[in-house]
Amino acid sequence: MKVLIAGVGKLGFRVASYLVNEGIEVTVIDKNEQVLDNIANVLDVMTIKGNALDLVLLRELEVSNYNIIIATTKSDEANVILCTITKKMGCAKTIARVRDPEYHKHLKFLGQELNIDYIINPDYETALAIEKYLSKKYLLMSDDFVEGKVKLVEFNIENDEHFVEKKLEELEDFDNLLITTISRNGETIIPNGQTVLKKNDVILLVGDSETIESFDRDHSDVVRARAINKVMILGGGKIGFYLGGLLSDEGIETTIIENDLERCLFLKEKLPNCTIINGDGTDMNILEEEMIHTFDGFVAATGIDEANLLIALVAKQMGVYKTIAKISRNNYNSILDKLYIDGIFNTNFITASRILKELRGSGALSINLMLGGSAEFTEIVLKSDALAVNKKIKDLKLKKGILIVTLIRENQVKIPNGDDILREGDHVIVFWTHDLLEEMNRVFRKKEHKLKFFSNKKSNK
Repeated sequence: MKVLIAGVGKLGFRVASYLVNEGIEVTVIDKNEQVLDNIANVLDVMTIKGNALDLVLLRELEVSNYNIIIATTKSDEANVILCTITKKMGCAKTIARVRDPEYHKHLKFLGQELNIDYIINPDYETALAIEKYLSKKYLLMSDDFVEGKVKLVEFNIENDEHFVEKKLEELEDFDNLLITTISRNGETIIPNGQTVLKKNDVILLVGDSETIESFDRDHSDVVRARAINKVMILGGGKIGFYLGGLLSDEGIETTIIENDLERCLFLKEKLPNCTIINGDGTDMNILEEEMIHTFDGFVAATGIDEANLLIALVAKQMGVYKTIAKISRNNYNSILDKLYIDGIFNTNFITASRILKELRGSGALSINLMLGGSAEFTEIVLKSDALAVNKKIKDLKLKKGILIVTLIRENQVKIPNGDDILREGDHVIVFWTHDLLEEMNRVFRKKEHKLKFFSNKKSNK
């Protein structure tokens, strides 16, 4: 498979790294030579300096030989035009990043009329993820699979006597829960029954929704749990704008603090149900004047990661029930587990997950990237001709690094064991590292390997 990525910003770089990890041939185009040098020093990609809209360059690259074009330049218009042109030149599939709110309500129309396979708005996707988390009535940071039947949650054990210095096999009331990974001092551990938990470990749990909620009641001080009725957003940029609209549509009292007066006027016009405050939200005096302690939720969504993390921490200390920070870089991965912030949302991770899901088609219904993008949880529906069908899990002889964490059959969720037999139509959630792509294809795709996670087939012209 060949993929061409136009624009090597944070998102373009992140998507390229995931594809390279999975053995995909990647070419990147950018006007900035320094950017190209940086990515070439880290990833095994072909770099091209130039304008992605240069027809001569596109012909020289023979874009008709590429399976996918992903346009992630800074210009929405350039991304749309590039996808349209390359589709006409014979590229099988095109994906465009479009961020402007004025275009957002017309994305479906643009895709249909301009023959673009998938248009994604990273800021809206991030706002959706944050709104979804705020609407939950329990504390654990989580993601959902199988339409909410299965939850993947993070939990800091802190100094909980039920966990600290105990082996996983010694834990009580874990009949339908599975600890899939442990984060300790910036290092990720894939545990087994003999692994001993330490103070302040962050464990990643998988289980059915009811069991997870029961776990939360027992371990997350749920007596304080309450609905989110009042939210403050720091930063009125694109994410703040989208999130403000989503929250106000749900009847949640929303306040947005924005430093730029002109932007405040725009927000006031577009979000009449939100309270817009012109000021510096990093100023403690303003936060105190606005009585931040009376808010149920606080979202730091400025363009500066450091400010978002710091102010979210401050908001937590000032008594806010749920605090959230939006980030776009990975620099802080080693310390995030130690921060007492309820939710941290990485825009590039969220967007890359959506793009990977689109590339893989219906076989991968939901994706959650982990370990800096080198591993993931993937939801798969087993087809009749997959190697795994009608076999016991232990007979699949899965390589280390692949773990079937849940099995869903007839709406029943189970943490499987080696004696469970997989059937056609089963939903399975699999944790796997990206160096084991071929093994994933062997087990969960067609026996003859004609259909893979990333198919090499091009659409018929």
